[in-house]
Amino acid sequence: MVKKLVSIWDCSRMMLPEHKIRIISDERAQRLRSKPVLDAQEWELIDHLFTYSKRYNEQITITLFDPGQDTKIRGVVLAVDRQLRQIKFKMENDYNWIKIDNVIRVTT
Repeated sequence: MVKKLVSIWDCSRMMLPEHKIRIISDERAQRLRSKPVLDAQEWELIDHLFTYSKRYNEQITITLFDPGQDTKIRGVVLAVDRQLRQIKFKMENDYNWIKIDNVIRVTT
């Protein structure tokens, strides 16, 4: 009688550690997401909220794309550089330049 392998790890005794590491990293890479494509209406809303935050010094929440997990940051827009497609964003006592192309959502 031949025993059926239940998972790939059943034969791990004959597998080199380097191969296990490679298999695990390949599985993680397959789970990564691709960046969503935003339509013109969503970009218009994002631009409107950037302008609103800058003009009225109001805090907004920006969601930045990351293949593993999105990042949310909260603060105020200080400047918008349309040529370099980035914004100067103040968070608490510090500020950062954020690439507009990494933004996937903005809320008040």
